[in-house]
Amino acid sequence: MAHWHGISRRKSSGGRLKRPSSYRGKRRTEIASEKQFTMIGDTSRKCYRKRAGSQSVRVLFDTVINVADKKTGKVTQATLQSVSENAADPNYVRRNIMTKGAVVETDKGQVRITSRPGSHGVINGVLLE
Repeated sequence: MAHWHGISRRKSSGGRLKRPSSYRGKRRTEIASEKQFTMIGDTSRKCYRKRAGSQSVRVLFDTVINVADKKTGKVTQATLQSVSENAADPNYVRRNIMTKGAVVETDKGQVRITSRPGSHGVINGVLLE
């Protein structure tokens, strides 16, 4: 469901504001896109149209992560297994939701996600020692 970021029709005291509600409706630019979380599963991405016709890509499900190793300086692909930590929300660990800063278990070891999967359209991370 979309989230509306418009002007409230109520005052902070709870009283009704007459003027904005009488002539001004909701605007298309004030509606946010729906929440889409990145989870572990069969690869799926979604394109969103943004303002002025530009597009952004979101990762909905993926099983692969690009892992950078600081010691060797090389980037390899690893298979995602589960989310072990997520500072954004403790419930995201139970639901296997990935955000920037989340620590995930892979076949190469623990990896911290450095990209924003919901904004960048790719999952990148750094190998933790």
